Amino acid sequence: MTDTRRPIRVEVAYARPDVQVIIPVKVTEGVSAAAAIQTSRVLEKFPEIDLAVNKIGIFGKVCGLDQILRPGDRVEIYRPLIADPKESRRQRAARKDEGKA
Repeated sequence: MTDTRRPIRVEVAYARPDVQVIIPVKVTEGVSAAAAIQTSRVLEKFPEIDLAVNKIGIFGKVCGLDQILRPGDRVEIYRPLIADPKESRRQRAARKDEGKA
């Protein structure tokens, strides 16, 4: 039986405050985000990435490692948040209100 899946191109992206990378990868049609990440070798370059902890997404939309990729997709590996965005907004608003008193 012949494999009829065609090759597609996708990208794997990761960023830290000091460096960012976008790695082009050629994979076969029907491949998962996890397989593209492995193929990119980004985990070797950035050992701090833990796919059990770091969320991933495609073009800013969070997805699972089992997400099937389409040609041109960019798999993004997100760093954990260091602060809760809602709490940060509350603190900024409280500081702003203190200045008015």
